[in-house]
Amino acid sequence: MRRILLLTLTMLSTLLPNLAHAWWQPDWAYRKPITIDAGPQGGALGGDAGRTPVLVRLHTGNFSFEGVSDTGADLRFVAGDDKTVLNHQIEQFDPLLGIALVWVDMPALPAGAPQQVWMYYGNPKAPASGNGQRTFDPDYTLVYHFAEAATPPRDTTAFGNNAQTAVVSIDGTVIGKGAKLSGTPLMLPAAPSLTQEAGGAFTFSVWVRPEQLGAQQLIYARRDSGREFLVGIDQGVPFVQVNGQRSKPGQPIQAGQWSHLAVTADGKNVTLHVGGRATASLEASMPALNTVAAIGGDTAAQSAAMTPFIGAIDEVRMSKVARSDTLLLADAVSQGAESRLAVFGSDEQQAGKSHFGFILAAMPLDAWLVVIILGVMMVLSWAIMISKGRNYAAISRANAVFMDHFRETAGAPLDQLANSSKLPQDVKADSSLWRLYKVAVDEMRRRHDRGYDLNAVSNATISAIRAAMDGVMVRENERMSHRMNWLSTAIEGAPYVGLFGTVIGIMLVFVVAAMAGAVDINSVAPGMAAALLCTAAGLGVAIPALFGYNWLASRSDAIGADMAVFVDEFATRLAEEQGEGRQARATLRQA
Repeated sequence: MRRILLLTLTMLSTLLPNLAHAWWQPDWAYRKPITIDAGPQGGALGGDAGRTPVLVRLHTGNFSFEGVSDTGADLRFVAGDDKTVLNHQIEQFDPLLGIALVWVDMPALPAGAPQQVWMYYGNPKAPASGNGQRTFDPDYTLVYHFAEAATPPRDTTAFGNNAQTAVVSIDGTVIGKGAKLSGTPLMLPAAPSLTQEAGGAFTFSVWVRPEQLGAQQLIYARRDSGREFLVGIDQGVPFVQVNGQRSKPGQPIQAGQWSHLAVTADGKNVTLHVGGRATASLEASMPALNTVAAIGGDTAAQSAAMTPFIGAIDEVRMSKVARSDTLLLADAVSQGAESRLAVFGSDEQQAGKSHFGFILAAMPLDAWLVVIILGVMMVLSWAIMISKGRNYAAISRANAVFMDHFRETAGAPLDQLANSSKLPQDVKADSSLWRLYKVAVDEMRRRHDRGYDLNAVSNATISAIRAAMDGVMVRENERMSHRMNWLSTAIEGAPYVGLFGTVIGIMLVFVVAAMAGAVDINSVAPGMAAALLCTAAGLGVAIPALFGYNWLASRSDAIGADMAVFVDEFATRLAEEQGEGRQARATLRQA
């Protein structure tokens, strides 16, 4: 009884989660589960990060981009209860390229248990609902994604602190597009929301990739009436400087590599974070600052000891609070290329979809082209096998009927069967032996019309008639082998076509995964399965064609053997019944 109860509870535990996740709204046709795991197996944050904007990277390795709006307007993110809609902001959505970057506002990010989020899509009537002003909490005073091109960066928060200068946009950064700095700083406005009070809280974070490591390179600078707040890199070692007081050397960064830098101030200490972890600290408080700030260089009141930053930057954020160490670690973990914070599950459809359907949904355009080519090859090969099979069967049946009638005329003149009407017309149309017989009879009649004595056929005449029959037999064999080369092409070429599609598909999976910064098994497995489907399709074309080719070849060989035997039989009977030897024996008997 106890075992039965345990088994019942186990089955209920597997069924209840499925029952609990009812469909959010029927207007959305598809959904994808996303597991946000801050525990040791995921982001390994080691604590509760609180409210956090989490980056969701979509690419062809984890999302097919089929059924979704071209702009991503129908994307909705719903909490695990399938009721609470989460704020989100689309930074980039390109279904043609197969890449999307979406920020999702997670109300809490505990390290104790994974959370499930549902991404709904597939509603062409849904209006756009992405809003960066709600995705980032009100304590963020500036957020630059650098998604714009050749224009000043736009602040996605409600404060609208857009930059005052344009930057050179570059692709392939940590998160989609970034900015390239070549000596000219990016100037920030002196907006009221960016005013820094003395001793107030503050957070600044940015992704940087220096082209080369130099001395006193400024990442962020703000000066006001002799007061200063500087963040920079000195020979690869990040530093923070407040009113001339500089932090001790901490963890260095490398040239040509992306690194996440952040600085927090809580009124007592100013802490420098590298890669989401604290590496240096100052016992100082923020000075009062009410002027413009610069990123990648100094402000108008430049210091001769400082040099501009040369390299690329991405995802600049400023806050009027001191962000927790766990949240900064979550930023570094979730935004980086090796993020394990978000794990993607298989797409679901309201009406249900098979595993094979998910593979088809994950197939890119090049894979579909290969499958279409293989489909054409399969249709042609099957059409050839069916037509050849029916043709060979008709020839075999007609040959069998002809041989029965031919053997019944043993002892009679060889042209008796041609002169009679006993042989059905369909047999004459299908039988290859009839065509051999007909050409031999025609040759005999032609010689009779020329005055040859057919009662004493010479060996030369027999050889000539046999040669004519051999010519017809060769043409019959050629007709039977017609289009058989298409089958051999399908046998040998289809696996290579499928392998070509697989190689191209795998290349695209890895390229897109690298561009999107996601290399986990859940992101590449659907694309790999779709690529391998090309090889399976190639084998699916080649294997039946191989079996059909061997079967047809055996049937063709059997018909060819019947024709060769018939030629020998006809020539032997002609020599025996109407040859010169028979006439000579008759003369001897008369003498």
